[in-house]
Amino acid sequence: MEKDLQDRLDAQDKKLADIYASSEKMRKYFLWTLIVTVATILLPLIALALILPWFIKTLSSAYGI
Repeated sequence: MEKDLQDRLDAQDKKLADIYASSEKMRKYFLWTLIVTVATILLPLIALALILPWFIKTLSSAYGI
């Protein structure tokens, strides 16, 4: 009986280790997905905020406004 119980506990430990490894992979996947999403949304907005005033100034000086 004790051997059977120990075998079941060992099997559960292995399964828990597999679940932990899988969840860590998913966590890293979601983290990188978040980083790429933020980079593709925020970086163009920041670039637009920096370039748009210069572009408007250039156009207004070209047309004499």
